[in-house]
Amino acid sequence: MDPYANEWLDFLARWLHVVAAIVWIGTSFYFIALDNHLGEPGPEAGEGVGGEAWEVHGGGFYRVQKYRVAPPSLPERLLWFKWEAYTTWLSGFALFVFLYYVNARTYLIDKSVADLSPAAAIAISIGLLVVAWVVYDVLCRVVQSELVLAAALLALTTLAAWGCSHLFSGRAEYIEVGAMLGTIMAANVFLVIIPAHWELVRAKEAGREPDPAPGVRGKQRSVHNNYLTLPVLFAMLSNHFPSSYGHSYSWLVLMAMMVIGAWIRLFFNLRHAGRTVWAIPVTAALAIAGVAVAIRPAGGSAGGSVTGSVSFARVNSIVEQRCVPCHSAHPTKVAVAPKGVMFDTPAQIAAQASAIQQVAVTTKVMPIGNATGMTQGERDVLGAWIRQGARIK
Repeated sequence: MDPYANEWLDFLARWLHVVAAIVWIGTSFYFIALDNHLGEPGPEAGEGVGGEAWEVHGGGFYRVQKYRVAPPSLPERLLWFKWEAYTTWLSGFALFVFLYYVNARTYLIDKSVADLSPAAAIAISIGLLVVAWVVYDVLCRVVQSELVLAAALLALTTLAAWGCSHLFSGRAEYIEVGAMLGTIMAANVFLVIIPAHWELVRAKEAGREPDPAPGVRGKQRSVHNNYLTLPVLFAMLSNHFPSSYGHSYSWLVLMAMMVIGAWIRLFFNLRHAGRTVWAIPVTAALAIAGVAVAIRPAGGSAGGSVTGSVSFARVNSIVEQRCVPCHSAHPTKVAVAPKGVMFDTPAQIAAQASAIQQVAVTTKVMPIGNATGMTQGERDVLGAWIRQGARIK
């Protein structure tokens, strides 16, 4: 595909994906908070009302009521919340295709991790999305205890993260695990929550008493989606932070941050229910600090295996072969230099010395997928040059 056209498809899909995700996550947060805020209905509440809440927003008051199962009769207009979920998943999968599948050799595959063909890597990726939903759905139907279910899902997600770290590039590893959880969330809406709502509607239309069981299942999956939001958001934003996905224990870093995200979500859910547990945000902050300290690159050792002074000519030769194909005013592998970073002149290379240290020497996430074949020896040379002051003369 033409790189310029692919860039536009990437941009448009990403824009739509972010907007749809904001709406979906917003509705998830709102309705879980609303459920937790519901109090006993007033004496004038209608038949079948199980709880109500008063809210003020946008210059007015709202009185929201929730029925235990269904109202005595259906209103003429019933609002549904589903398209934000469908749009988020469809745009996200399109983005996955445009960026990771179309450019599989660059973004999905890292030959130093697993020597996969593009077809094999894509097939494994899609297969994992399907397997994630099937396994999760079966567990939800079989396991009765939510605590046991949570432990099982944590163990399986950890296994998936570890497995993906041995199959895909660091970037793709995080995106794949996030996509697996995102697929579970979207499938929950499409295959469980919305069908449960339709069951309630059809029962009322047929004049029979609705079965509450589908609604209970829908509520369960809705709560699961709520706790998965922050873990998925971390996975999807992680490709901006190479210190995490470039770490040798990237899968463990991912799981730690996902658990912290779910822990933070618990704080807000409890707070909406009237319990403020300050120990949760405190321990979450300490845990994040612990992760940051644990994965901090060790200073001073980069390039330690290289002896003697490293000339800029030697560095420039490496940069021209391994970096300039993308980072140039006239790149050969992409349409435009990523983030506008170019290495066409000595001054431009020296100005990016700290960035080169981070992504090419320490985390080794560049070149992406090691598409240009940078060797460890070349990384050591770059590290030694930077350690010696990154001089260009």
